[in-house]
Amino acid sequence: MIKNDIELLKRGTDEIIPMEDFQKKIEQSEKGNRPLIVKAGFDPTAPDIHLGHTVLLRKMKHFQDMGHTIIFLIGDFTGRIGDPTGKSETRKRLTREEVMANAETYKKQVFKILNPEKTVIDFNSRWCTPMMFSDVLELTSHYNVARMLERDDFSKRYKEGKPISILEFMYPLVQGYDSVALKADIELGGTDQKFNLLVGRDLQKEYGQEPQIIMTLPLLVGLDGVQKMSKSLNNYIGINESPKEIFGKVMSISDELMFLYFDLVTDVPKEEYEGFRRGIRDGSVHPRDVKVKLAKEICAQFYDRETAESAEAEFNRIFVKKDLPDEIPEFHVPAEEINEGKLWIVKLLVLSGMAGSNGEARRLVKGGGVYIDNDKISSEDHEVSFPAEFILKVGKRRFARVMG
Repeated sequence: MIKNDIELLKRGTDEIIPMEDFQKKIEQSEKGNRPLIVKAGFDPTAPDIHLGHTVLLRKMKHFQDMGHTIIFLIGDFTGRIGDPTGKSETRKRLTREEVMANAETYKKQVFKILNPEKTVIDFNSRWCTPMMFSDVLELTSHYNVARMLERDDFSKRYKEGKPISILEFMYPLVQGYDSVALKADIELGGTDQKFNLLVGRDLQKEYGQEPQIIMTLPLLVGLDGVQKMSKSLNNYIGINESPKEIFGKVMSISDELMFLYFDLVTDVPKEEYEGFRRGIRDGSVHPRDVKVKLAKEICAQFYDRETAESAEAEFNRIFVKKDLPDEIPEFHVPAEEINEGKLWIVKLLVLSGMAGSNGEARRLVKGGGVYIDNDKISSEDHEVSFPAEFILKVGKRRFARVMG
């Protein structure tokens, strides 16, 4: 039982430091029936959670299902500093109102994965705000600038003569002190957070506590197969997106990338998906069938199995049978926008909400992604004739019934 628990907890991790102490903690916890305190911190600098965030949340769920105490720590205090990790310049600070608004959105989304009745939600302002200046000076005395400059991003900026504020130096200290305040046994974080997690270990030693185990998890590669998943790069799957969007986006990833997704964002046993991989290599399994299973697994996490099956049926109707979706939004072209029975395709895309700007609309046409009743629009100078009613299609999954 203990061995199986340890193997599940190790699955998909990048590093566990130190591994031998981790195994001892798990064994002692189960033998002594003492739940471990497992924390992960989230700075609410952006309100939406995507599939990349769930790598960490799912690992928290594994600990939770084993009976350990899970603390979802919202860094409302550190969020106002702004995590400098990986940044080449000083970040803009958020207001308390912005941070708290994002924090509320976070709370609503994480319970799609975590059990709300067994999750402790805490805010690091609870212990950071009451700290006196003497407490802050005491905290800073436990670390030094030389250690801070071991961080790659700080070191690079220092060598390039770019400013590093003292406030940014405080970020790893405050995050590390969170572990002291919570007496954490284990802290989870992305690979980019390794330095900050190690600071937590160091500070716990300084404050006379047993140092936490740190567990780092990979940053999920986005839909492009190149860069980490990010909303700003538009290579993400949002956990609040519709089932058909989630299903369609998963089906768009590369055949090789899908096995990373199986490992990091599903509970499909490793021996099962490795069997799929071998089947694809020897030709006994079609990659599309494996990807369909992955898409349904991910979709069902945020909805249910029945909804995932419906998303598959919708996908097949549109992309396999080339049929139209069951529901297509309607757009009525305002009469004043039509000039002598004509409307510029670029303007139509913007008016209908298919493009955010004329520039984006032009790029969509140039990229060959715009169709009217299955006829590709190849020129950005194209003018649409009215009166008319037709299906406007942009990309593979966006449709509008245009009337005017």
